[in-house]
Amino acid sequence: MESQKVIAISGVKNSGKTTLLEKLIPALLKREIRAAVVKHDGHGFEADREGTDTWRLLKAGAFGAAIFDGEKFQAVKYGTFSEEDLISLYPDADLILLEGFKWTDFPKVEIVRAANSREPVCDPASLLALVTDTEFRFPGVPTLALEDVEALADLLAEYVRNK
Repeated sequence: MESQKVIAISGVKNSGKTTLLEKLIPALLKREIRAAVVKHDGHGFEADREGTDTWRLLKAGAFGAAIFDGEKFQAVKYGTFSEEDLISLYPDADLILLEGFKWTDFPKVEIVRAANSREPVCDPASLLALVTDTEFRFPGVPTLALEDVEALADLLAEYVRNK
């Protein structure tokens, strides 16, 4: 691929971003689109499990530790990072899906779910699509039903192949 295709799956907390991604990734695979996901956690998280060798080495003062088995790896590195740093880890992905990132300039699919969203929160100019079970609409922005993952996969596959 000549350049990374990056799309943010955005919405308010508990809008269903992870659930949508869980359904969307297999649908993209059926369309031969290999996707990687970068998730933002605004609350901090533990990158390793207490008691593992890598955890022990990090607690001993290593600023980074990695483990691999020939088919996958996990790396922990302390420092200051951005989504661009993580996007660069996946040069062979057809599509990088960012979970969250509603404040960025990346193209977005916003989820607006009646159960927890009063209104859309993303700039309409950044939207590729609105996924909703509400009456919200933006002129020129495709609106898809919350459960219509196949239509969203079609839209994103077309975006990847034609953009």
